[in-house]
Amino acid sequence: MEEPEGPYDYASDPAYAREPSGAGTPPPSSPSRLARTAHGIGRASRSTAHVVAKGSTVAFTGARRFTHSGGAGESGFSRLLELHAFNTAGDAAVAISLAGTLFFTVPTGEATGQVALFLVLTMLPFAIVAPLIGPFLDRFRRGRRWAIGATLAIRAFCCWVLAGAVADASPAFYFAALGCLVSSKAYGVTRASAVPRLLPETFTLVKANSRISLTGTGAAAISAPLAVGAATIGADWALRYAALLFAIGTILAILLPAKVDSSEGEEPVDLAGHATSGPQKGLSISRAVVNALRSNSGLRLLSGFLTIFMAFTLREPPASMGWDGNATILLGLVVGGAGAGNTIGTLIGSAASTRRPEQVVVGVLVLDVVVLAVVGVFFTWWTAVILGLTVGICQSLGKLSLDALIQRDVPERVRTSMFARSETLLQLGWVTGGLIGIGLFSLDATPQVGALVIGGLLIVWLGFVLTRARRPEPAVATSRRPQT
Repeated sequence: MEEPEGPYDYASDPAYAREPSGAGTPPPSSPSRLARTAHGIGRASRSTAHVVAKGSTVAFTGARRFTHSGGAGESGFSRLLELHAFNTAGDAAVAISLAGTLFFTVPTGEATGQVALFLVLTMLPFAIVAPLIGPFLDRFRRGRRWAIGATLAIRAFCCWVLAGAVADASPAFYFAALGCLVSSKAYGVTRASAVPRLLPETFTLVKANSRISLTGTGAAAISAPLAVGAATIGADWALRYAALLFAIGTILAILLPAKVDSSEGEEPVDLAGHATSGPQKGLSISRAVVNALRSNSGLRLLSGFLTIFMAFTLREPPASMGWDGNATILLGLVVGGAGAGNTIGTLIGSAASTRRPEQVVVGVLVLDVVVLAVVGVFFTWWTAVILGLTVGICQSLGKLSLDALIQRDVPERVRTSMFARSETLLQLGWVTGGLIGIGLFSLDATPQVGALVIGGLLIVWLGFVLTRARRPEPAVATSRRPQT
């Protein structure tokens, strides 16, 4: 075979013709394409998980730094903050679940009757038991950790029962809800009695309770969306989520420092003597503290009233409010305003160290009355939001002023007892306001009438507080033991 002369033209040979760009590479098979897709998804998932893990680590580190700063870690106060975070997160989940099962899923008329029955079942037993909680803690001080843990354990059990009752429409619903909410209020009393025992050396009571309040607000803000997500699957899942939080809180309560149970140097306090002009039987507190307690009772009365009355009113907002949007959004604005006000008041009180607390605590009660009067005359959706914001700020500042007065005027040996008794009184104030709210709504009172009625009651209460404040201090006995 002869060899061609000169260079061979490969381009003209069909055997060596160039293929279009990319045609020389065979197309990838389906398995390899799926492998590359899975690899890309895996990388994206790992990146997302890394970001979430890093964000969670940063959040956990920041939260731990907040709870342990200022000597709180060394004194054991940080453990109380962590415990309170789980308590508040669980309460938020319970509130969301009950709102979905008891409040929003039935017609307004039926919901009113159910919530009225619910409040009676919940509040009246607490009103009977509450006056006994303080003396009980005075007598059995060595069991504070177990008392706090019991209030959480009972709620964990009741939430689990509630989850089954919601799914099965069982009559056990009301009994479990009763145990859950009464235990929640008892927790506030028992937790308050532990605060003075865990107070860091650099902390005042105002600073300590400010940190407790901010911790609770943050925990509720984190827990609420999780509870809503669980409730979309079913209200019973939100309750199981709450049961888990309360179970963890129970363990944290038992792990509180042993000094919480110590009663060394403590004595009970006597609040009854200020109700009469005679001498008091035991260790007493100043007139300023008693007036602060009375003022705070008025603030809690208004808070309880608005929580119940406004919730029903805003289910079907009246035309006079000028709101044409979703009723749930409006309720969220009012509730959000109250929560924001509580946080703002906490920050203001902590920054200002509540100077002249005996004047501040009366001033915020006056402010509440003035705003109520304005809202009673001009009731619109934006005045309702302003009212929620004002009530939140005033309640927070009033409580911090009370803490400042207790720090200043109450001897350390009776401070723990004082916290338990005062928290009991404030809880009863909220209960009374809630019952007034459901009563007025059941009578078909308009929002303006409701605001004017509760405003009138607060004016009368304010007059009582100011009248009592001008009376001279009663004779005080300095000890329970007879003088020799």
